[in-house]
Amino acid sequence: MLIIPAIDLKDGQCVRLKQGLMDEATVFSNSPGEQARHWLAQGARRLHVVDLNGAFAGKPKNERAIKEIIDAVGDDIPVQLGGGIRDLDTIERCLDDGVSYVIIGTAAVKNPGFLHDACGAFPGHIIVGLDAREGKVAVDGWSKLTGHDVIDLAKKYQDYGVEGIIYTDIGRDGMLSGINIEATVKLAQALIIPVIASGGLSNIDDIKKLCAVESEGIMGTIAGRAIYDGSLDFAAAQAEADRAATS
Repeated sequence: MLIIPAIDLKDGQCVRLKQGLMDEATVFSNSPGEQARHWLAQGARRLHVVDLNGAFAGKPKNERAIKEIIDAVGDDIPVQLGGGIRDLDTIERCLDDGVSYVIIGTAAVKNPGFLHDACGAFPGHIIVGLDAREGKVAVDGWSKLTGHDVIDLAKKYQDYGVEGIIYTDIGRDGMLSGINIEATVKLAQALIIPVIASGGLSNIDDIKKLCAVESEGIMGTIAGRAIYDGSLDFAAAQAEADRAATS
């Protein structure tokens, strides 16, 4: 089980949002590169980076900060990047810059043909981010709720050849209210590709609960606000996940 630190970028700074609201941003660092090195030193094995401005604008907006992060970790650990990725040229540029996995969210829902083409052009590098509230997928920085069922869409994207699904319960994101274990397991059981849990991770108990269902197809979880405000010790969380995997 991977515990994956999140670095959310807004105006070149590392921030955390509550339920995706840009005006509810808390700045945690002015140096994305230093933040990336910190998590690497703590034992992170992957980083989750989101260009928040890009997610709202529909194209990357924090490219300098993203490059700082990639330069900081080098080839030591993979970086997965989402936010404003809407075309094949952007994917190619991200991968050329050193990003390992590109996360496609809104564009996957609105333009499934693009996702299909992306999986064909860049096999092994495409992850889909599905953000949902009560089982229905949201798009455009969570501002619009669609009628699409999250499991139905995930199955379709699995057939396209995506590497995995990041599932976020947007009602819990940034609220430290606990991972929606039931919904995450239900999704993972319906798929053969791995699922990464996101939204609401709050403490070591959440890690233990996720580890208990890892065998259902949950490969990791994204850690955000909890590891920044101290309610979850990142190194202890990864150690717990490693211990559970060998017990």
